[in-house]
Amino acid sequence: MTSNNKRDKMVWAGRVVTVLVALPFFLSAFMKFSGNPKMVQGWNHLGWPESMVTVIAILEITSVLLYLVPQTSTLGAILMTGYLGGAIATHLRIGEPVFMQVLFGVLIWGGLYLRESSLRQILPIRKLSD
Repeated sequence: MTSNNKRDKMVWAGRVVTVLVALPFFLSAFMKFSGNPKMVQGWNHLGWPESMVTVIAILEITSVLLYLVPQTSTLGAILMTGYLGGAIATHLRIGEPVFMQVLFGVLIWGGLYLRESSLRQILPIRKLSD
C-alpha cells in the first residue's frame, strides 16, 4: 500500500469518526431547544436551572460546528473537550457513570488525529521498541 493511499484511508476514517461523534451532540442540542418535558425532567435531575438549557445548547452546537470545519477543527475539539469536562463533572456530582462522556472525548480527538496530519506531527504515535 502506498503512503498516499494509507494517508487517504486515515483521513476518510477520521471523517467518518468525526461525523459519527458529531451526530449525538447535534441531537442533544436540538433536544435542548425542543423543550421536551422528558428533557426538562432530565435537566432538572442533573441540577441545572432551566434558564441555562438554551445557553448550553448554543455552546454545544457552536463547538460541534467549529469541530466539523477543517480550518477550526482543533479549536472545536478543544471546546468540545471542555464541554465534556462539564458533563463529566455534572454526572460525577450526582453519582452517575461517565463512561460515555470519556469515550466521546477519545473519539473526538481520535477522529481529529486521523484527519489532521499536523496533529499527527505534533503527537506522533511511536512503536514500542522490543
